[in-house]
Amino acid sequence: MTLAREAITHSVSIRLDLPKTKAARSVETTFEIIKKTLESGEDVLISGFGKFCVNTKGQRRGRNPATGDDLTLRARKVVTFKCSGNLKRKINAK
Repeated sequence: MTLAREAITHSVSIRLDLPKTKAARSVETTFEIIKKTLESGEDVLISGFGKFCVNTKGQRRGRNPATGDDLTLRARKVVTFKCSGNLKRKINAK
């Protein structure tokens, strides 16, 4: 099951007894802070959850799967996630 933004908003609204508009604003603000931090090249560490990191992938050779032609993939930045030990233990406990 995929956890959609609406489901997160609903959960925050219920757990904190907030109107949906305030819960939605809180969720959106949190996501915006995370995005802006990653855009600036900084890591985001959420204790007990995990760490989002911006990594740079170098230029590399690739292949077009449809035609089989060789091509060069440009250098780019990617976001990776590493879950915390606490989260890993909780996931594996069930």
